[in-house]
Amino acid sequence: MINDGPLTRSFYARPALEVARDLLGRHLVRVQGDERLVGRIVETEAYGGTEDSASHAARGLTPRNAPMFGPPGHAYVYLIYGIHDMFNLVTESSGHPGAVLLRALVPITGETSMIARRSGKNGRNLANGPGKLTQAMGITLAELNRHDICQGKRLWLEQGTPVEDSHVIAGPRIGIPYAESKDREAPWRLRYQPNSKK
Repeated sequence: MINDGPLTRSFYARPALEVARDLLGRHLVRVQGDERLVGRIVETEAYGGTEDSASHAARGLTPRNAPMFGPPGHAYVYLIYGIHDMFNLVTESSGHPGAVLLRALVPITGETSMIARRSGKNGRNLANGPGKLTQAMGITLAELNRHDICQGKRLWLEQGTPVEDSHVIAGPRIGIPYAESKDREAPWRLRYQPNSKK
């Protein structure tokens, strides 16, 4: 596997939906000590700024969502249900919030360790949800919220193998019943579907 180094900040300094599409096929890299875990991103979900009622930014600036309002290329990690860490990549530009939630990946390097972190769960269930992904990769709010993912330390993204448009399925985002109907129905959830026949 070629290590091209971390994606640069300019990759993230774009509208969230564009970044969400371009993240499919990229490699998420997590390093702890001597251990290196790598997974290929296969599902993302974009969230816009204050005009997107599904986004945390719609509530205005708060201590929780402050990373979204900061510079792009940083991690926004938050906890839901008091249990699951959710990992987002901050997009757009400072003062203009946007983020992409990583929803699923497939392992490339370190699968045995990922399975152990998931208490033996493997195969399709290893990292096919945002909480499963963070557990498998060891991503936590306490350690990595606001982390600069462009530095190439602890957690970053690499080029990977971008996917063709014909293999991308777009659909509504999940778990946002509080959002306005136009935002609930927006096709901002993107999935890599290798056998798609669009």
